[in-house]
Amino acid sequence: MPKVKPYSAYLIMLVILIADQITKVIVRASIELHHSVPVLSGIFGDTFMFTHVTNTGAAFSIGFSSDVVNRIFFITTTLLAIVFIIYLLYQSTHRIQVIAFGLVMGGAIGNLIDRIIMGGVTDFINVDFPDFIMHRFPIFNIADSSIFIAVCLLIIDMFFIKDAQPADSPQLAEHISEEIHTKEI
Repeated sequence: MPKVKPYSAYLIMLVILIADQITKVIVRASIELHHSVPVLSGIFGDTFMFTHVTNTGAAFSIGFSSDVVNRIFFITTTLLAIVFIIYLLYQSTHRIQVIAFGLVMGGAIGNLIDRIIMGGVTDFINVDFPDFIMHRFPIFNIADSSIFIAVCLLIIDMFFIKDAQPADSPQLAEHISEEIHTKEI
């Protein structure tokens, strides 16, 4: 299968990285740590809030008991993951993969910057989902969201698109050409 050009992934990465870092700077400057600001509380109550927290662990604050060990482990792991994602990016055969890898790189680098500079990741999006899974969903940020969306796109790619021929595939063009030729005869 032919590979697609990976350059748009870097543009996606840059957009996510800028949006993530700008929102985190705004939150750190305008909301005290562990305080919340309701969003459209007249309509939604406390369903949507911006809550300033710092997470030294991974998703759902999972990590080691030491913040220093967490910081070293997650910085190292993130750097290795970024190198691997760049490798996968250059092996991409579909645009959806390029988009997903751009989202992952933007999110990973956004959280990496926080870990290096701040010692932990700034999270602030606080959403209450129905209580059938957990009392309140863990607080997250734009970087986390972009990584989640990327994983969803890669799952879609793996189950629905992976076996399909890309639109610019020479085999597909040849097949279409044969179909047209046989119908003319």
